[in-house]
Amino acid sequence: MDIINQLIQFILHTDVELVKLVSNYQTWTYLILFIIIFAETGFVVTPFLPGDSMLFAVGALIAKGNTGLDIWIMFFLLTAAGILGNSLNYRLGSFFGVKVFKPQNRILKLEYYNKSHEFFEKHGGKAIIFSRFLPIFRTIAPFVAGVAKMPFGRFTYYNIVGGIAWIASLLFAGYLLGQIPLIRDNFSLVIAFIAIVTFAPVVFAALKSMFKPKETID
Repeated sequence: MDIINQLIQFILHTDVELVKLVSNYQTWTYLILFIIIFAETGFVVTPFLPGDSMLFAVGALIAKGNTGLDIWIMFFLLTAAGILGNSLNYRLGSFFGVKVFKPQNRILKLEYYNKSHEFFEKHGGKAIIFSRFLPIFRTIAPFVAGVAKMPFGRFTYYNIVGGIAWIASLLFAGYLLGQIPLIRDNFSLVIAFIAIVTFAPVVFAALKSMFKPKETID
């Protein structure tokens, strides 16, 4: 229970918990963040882990200095974590198939699979790149690609491009913007804003699905 409580605190207060993490674990922070990114992208049951806001917060924290962390080492490690995680997720999807998604599941909802599959069908391989910037979708999209038996070589290409784009854009955005006094002094609000913006498309899609008229069969 203690681990679960700590995880909830980390998700809700990413900026504050990151400071504690660096202070307590120092260079071990690299490994801890690697595991978080790997788990979020590698296991279809962990879409709730912080991704976007954490990456931005990490970049901003490193920009402040006195952390002992290097932005380039962090970039390469987290990029590797995102790419390897997606590759594992693809393999799991290929092995288990769609049967793990059920309507009554709280995490592996069939609705999540259907929406991700629809997104995948609409955008093709580029969905692997686009999904990186959408919470929940980025966790399920590689699994769906595995279920759909997308050629692994083609998947890997989009996986690498998407992984680099996702980590680089948010990590370096935090690193550069975190040095601006206005953002640095209102850091908690900025993190909350990023979380809202990144989840907005998912919430919108869910609401649209709820109020969409159901088709009738004559």
